[in-house]
Amino acid sequence: MDSKNQQLRELGLKSWKSIQWGLTTPQLVELAIRRDEGHLAANGALLVTTGKRTGRSPNDRFIVEEDSSKDLIAWGKVNRPMSTERFDHLCANVIDYLQKKDLVAEDLFVGQHPDYRMPVRVVSEFAWAALFARTLFVRPDSEAEVANHRPEFTVLHAPMLLADPATDGTNSEVFVVVNLAKKLVIIGGTQYGGEIKKSLFSIMNYLLPLRGVFPMHCSANVGKDGDCALFFGLSGTGKTSLSADPERRLIGDDEHGWGDDGIFNFEGGCYAKAIRLSEEKEPQIFHAIRFGSIAENVVYDAHTREIDYDAADITENTRITYPLQFIDNVLLPGMGDHPRNIMFLTADAFGVLPPIAKLTPEMAMYHFLAGYTSKLAGTEAGVTEPQPTFSECFGAPFMPLPATRYAEMLGQKMRTHKSDVWLVNTGWSGGPYGVGERMDIRLTRAMIKAALNGELRNTEFQLHPVFNVLVPKSCPGVPSEVLDPRNTWQDKAAYDQKAATLAKHFQKNFEKFADASDAIKNAGPKGE
Repeated sequence: MDSKNQQLRELGLKSWKSIQWGLTTPQLVELAIRRDEGHLAANGALLVTTGKRTGRSPNDRFIVEEDSSKDLIAWGKVNRPMSTERFDHLCANVIDYLQKKDLVAEDLFVGQHPDYRMPVRVVSEFAWAALFARTLFVRPDSEAEVANHRPEFTVLHAPMLLADPATDGTNSEVFVVVNLAKKLVIIGGTQYGGEIKKSLFSIMNYLLPLRGVFPMHCSANVGKDGDCALFFGLSGTGKTSLSADPERRLIGDDEHGWGDDGIFNFEGGCYAKAIRLSEEKEPQIFHAIRFGSIAENVVYDAHTREIDYDAADITENTRITYPLQFIDNVLLPGMGDHPRNIMFLTADAFGVLPPIAKLTPEMAMYHFLAGYTSKLAGTEAGVTEPQPTFSECFGAPFMPLPATRYAEMLGQKMRTHKSDVWLVNTGWSGGPYGVGERMDIRLTRAMIKAALNGELRNTEFQLHPVFNVLVPKSCPGVPSEVLDPRNTWQDKAAYDQKAATLAKHFQKNFEKFADASDAIKNAGPKGE
């Protein structure tokens, strides 16, 4: 390991109490338990908690403003700039802190496609964080790959190191900082595992368009005849649950690239929401939770170690991390053909969007740029109940480039490969959040199945008078009254009022896309 140690020294990390390289999953689990970082659940999963940060901290994420990338980044509330001087100061603190610790390091890849995968290194003070990275990213599959691995980006993970906003220029004690020039990520002040994952995916979302590959915050699966489907949506909209279909093979559940020869998964694992998980509704995910997986912030019986998936005592954002091969019908390596169907998933807390609607290309471009959903409780710090939100490209927190750059790539791919696009509401029906009920996942699966197998393609559609999308009049296995959201409300006037309110939110949000074509602008909700 002398060469790997030397590579760390080149970053300034010149000494440490100890460092262990490339531990296996059993070794990392044992080490985490010995260090009192977690416990074993009855099903074999490693139980961990992440302190007061149980979701992402978007206000604490920064990109260093430096010459090689500053003219390409879409700076703003999502991509917050940090000066090189501030970064150097903060990085020096991280290095000084880690040099006093017992470290664990894993060499991995982001990306299943051999031409586009990015070699990465994660160095952490936590054994369970190293296991998290080893589970979610792509592992080297030969001794030669291990020996020859030289990271393009390195993550220095110091979750127990707290920043001082007054001297470090941060917004809180938490910091997640990407330096594209130095090819370095530093993380501190938060134990939430998702920060490791999302920081590296954001880097891929920056690099891949420069190589002509469209990066996507979506899940993907493939049918028996090779037909590929994509599922876009923010956390909590059902990407993981709906792509884990027993009748289709899973490619991946969160991040993919779309190149000239098809799509490919960024990951080697899944990071699924676990709240109210059941064997009946999500059997694939339920059975993937075993030794080698991580259960994050779940409630469990201290004696039996049985997990209570319904409990949200710690957070609504309970999470399970497991390798892709724990899914019975996974496709490995995670690559597929050009997608035949694309699903835009939205968890509508107003309860007024139709459960499924077909989109013309112009409608699809509008809704991709809008990226409407509701933030669900626990997915971000401070979010305790659903809130309407618009996230460009259904993944603005992870997209460093301007949204129009990604939208143009989507439009080109859709036109070239003639993909059908559907808007799917996995949120509320029969009333808004607190009045109506969450859409039954079994009905959502039936609608998506009908779209994927072509049954909806030639059905009769009607244009929704407010949201300007094409709503099917019938769908196999779904009561017809469910398809028209107005029919599910007892108070029809209340529905009309709520629908008009949401339409105005869409229109107000889209004002920032003044340069969009008239055809795209006119494809959005009409309202009053």
